[in-house]
Amino acid sequence: MDFRKLWTSLGGKTKATKKQRKRSHRTLYRCKRAMNSTVFQLTAADRYAEAFAKNFTTVLFGIIVNSINGMFVFTFFKSSVFYNDPRYILYIHMVINDMLLVFFSVSLVVMAYAWPKVPLPFCVSLLIISSTAHKNTPLTLAGMAVERYIAICKPLHHHQICTVRRTYILISLIWGVGVIPGLADLILLSIVRPLSVFTTNVLCSTTNVYSTPYHEEQSKITHGLYTSVVWVILVFTYWQVLVVARRASSDKSSAKKAQSTILLHGAQLLLSMLSNITPIIDKIYGQLVPTLRSKITFFNYLLTNLLPRLLSPLIYGVRDKQFFKYLKGLLSCRLFNIKVESIKQ
Repeated sequence: MDFRKLWTSLGGKTKATKKQRKRSHRTLYRCKRAMNSTVFQLTAADRYAEAFAKNFTTVLFGIIVNSINGMFVFTFFKSSVFYNDPRYILYIHMVINDMLLVFFSVSLVVMAYAWPKVPLPFCVSLLIISSTAHKNTPLTLAGMAVERYIAICKPLHHHQICTVRRTYILISLIWGVGVIPGLADLILLSIVRPLSVFTTNVLCSTTNVYSTPYHEEQSKITHGLYTSVVWVILVFTYWQVLVVARRASSDKSSAKKAQSTILLHGAQLLLSMLSNITPIIDKIYGQLVPTLRSKITFFNYLLTNLLPRLLSPLIYGVRDKQFFKYLKGLLSCRLFNIKVESIKQ
C-alpha cells in the first residue's frame, strides 16, 4: 500500500484545509480591515461635508442679514433728516447693535470648527461683546417705547426731554448696563477658578467657559431682571398711550400709531428673546430625535438667533413711511445711476 497516498488522502487534506483556512482568515481579516478603514474615511468625509455645509450656510445667512441691515444704516447716514430725531437714532443704534451681534455670533460658530482651542482671554473678550450686544437690543426697544410715550403723553415737553444729546447719553447708558452681566461672568470666573486658567486654551462657548453653578444662577437672575424691567416698561408705556388715545378728542391717529408702534416693540422683543429658549428647544428635540440632534441644533440656531436680527429691523424700517420713502429713493437713484453709467459705457 502506498502510505504517501493514504496520508495525503487522510492527513494531507486536513493540513491543506488548515492552511486554506488560515489563508482565508487572513484574507477575510484584510477585507474587514479595508472595509472598516473605508467606512471610517466615508464617515470622516461626511462629517467634513456636513461641517462645511453648516459653516457655509451660517456665514452666508449672516452676510445676507448684515447686508440688508446695512441698507438701513446707509439710508440713515445718507439722509440728514434723521440726524435730529431721537426715534431714528435709537432705531439705527438697534440695527448696528444687531449687526455686531450677528458678526460675533457667526464668528464664534465658525471658530468652534476652524479654531477649537482659543486662548481664554481672547474668548472671554468675544463672549463679553456678544453678551453686551444681546442685552442691548431689549434695552434699546424699551428706550424707543419711552420716547413714543413722551411724544404722545407729554407732547409739549418732548423736544425738551428727548434731545439728540440725551439720546446719545441714553445709548451710552444702555451699553453700560448691557455690559454688566458679561463683566459679572468674568469676575465670577476669576474668583471661582485659579488665575492660571487664563493661560489655557478652551473651546470658545458660554456653556464651556462659564460652566460653574454660580454662573448659571447669575445668568438666571440677570436674565429675569432685564426681561422683567423691559416688559414692565413696554406694558406701562402701552397702557398710558392707550389711555391718552381714548381720551383725546383730536389727533387720535398719532396716538393709535404710537400704540401700534409699542405693540411692534413688544413683537420685536419677543423675537429678540427667541435666542433665550434655544437651549430648551435643543434639549427637548434632542431627546425626541437623538440621531438628528446636531441638525436640529443648527436649524434652531438659524431660526432663533440669526433670523430675528433680520426681521426685527426689517419690519420696523419698512413699516415707517418716512424711512421707507428715503430707503426706496436712495435705492432707486442708485439703480438708476448704475443703469445710466452702463449705457454710457
